[in-house]
Amino acid sequence: MDLGIAGKKALVTGGGRGLGRSIAACLAQEGVQVAVVSRSQQDMESFVSEHGNKHAGLVYDLLPEGNPAKMVEELYGQIGKPDIIVHNVGGNLDITDPYCSVEEWRKVYRFNLEISVELNLLLVPHLQKQKWGRVVHISSIAALENQGTVPYCAMKTALNSYVRSFGRYVSPDGVSLSAVLPGAVFTEGGYWDMTSQNRPEHVEKYLSERMAIHRFGEPDEIGKIVTFLCSEQASFIVGSAITVDGG
Repeated sequence: MDLGIAGKKALVTGGGRGLGRSIAACLAQEGVQVAVVSRSQQDMESFVSEHGNKHAGLVYDLLPEGNPAKMVEELYGQIGKPDIIVHNVGGNLDITDPYCSVEEWRKVYRFNLEISVELNLLLVPHLQKQKWGRVVHISSIAALENQGTVPYCAMKTALNSYVRSFGRYVSPDGVSLSAVLPGAVFTEGGYWDMTSQNRPEHVEKYLSERMAIHRFGEPDEIGKIVTFLCSEQASFIVGSAITVDGG
């Protein structure tokens, strides 16, 4: 199947490692010029070295106020305005207390929702103007069930609602918004990697009782789905939230 995106330009946030790295690599393999955002200079240099100098690495922590706008300005200077946006920044920021402060709630909100909204406000109008664009938000199955901390689950649910409603608004202009809800994916240095080393009995119980497929997902199993959603073939997808969780 020809995905029809060779020559397009893409922005992938949180793309230095794990799922973001896989998504960026899958897009690059389809001939997309990718700008990857990460807090790690080493990860950025590694990606560009592996996939070629036509790609760009932007070293930013998007959490502080004003940094998303600064990043976009540098993005324009590096590759121009993107046709594809993948929002992969997110996480619980190690805020696990259900009685955490309102300030901590706001941090989780900004990290999992507000940064994406801010970038969309800056970037999506161009997609509407050119009458083509793809915007994919990496959510989580935590949006649908009690699998994660309270603020994190709540913010991923809010993200799904945002994608559904905003996706309807921009779809007449040829812009497809979607969300992908990964389940338990094994990434090097990630939660399940650490847990496999420290609590192997918990991992065995989780895989046998919670995962219908009885194994973890692999990053490329998410990256390839996201790449399809970024493609010409995803034109009829409007605000959809797609679960990719191994059952």
